[in-house]
Amino acid sequence: MKEKKLINSFKYALTGIKSAFKSERNMKIHITAMILVIILGLVLKISTSEWIVSFFCFAIVISAELFNTAIEITVDLAMPKKNEEAKRAKDIAAGGVLVCAIFSAFIGILIFLPKIIELV
Repeated sequence: MKEKKLINSFKYALTGIKSAFKSERNMKIHITAMILVIILGLVLKISTSEWIVSFFCFAIVISAELFNTAIEITVDLAMPKKNEEAKRAKDIAAGGVLVCAIFSAFIGILIFLPKIIELV
């Protein structure tokens, strides 16, 4: 019985990721950026530690976007009419994603820029 519950929880989580990817433009942007970084990492042959840092950044940004999407949906359900505090909650959640994305981009620059300069 517990195994089935565990399997179901993985199915529900994957369904949530798929749903966010289908419905959220920013999720598509983050996934596209992740794929481009992976391709660039393969081309530039980044080190194991650089791969670890890159995948950590992917996980942080994608997770932040998933949390933001869940917060936005929940707020919309709780407050279907315009409400300043509801807007504030959604803006703060979106700001959290932005912080993760900006710092991940800075990390990407630190990893990739020296390798690109070396090629040129």
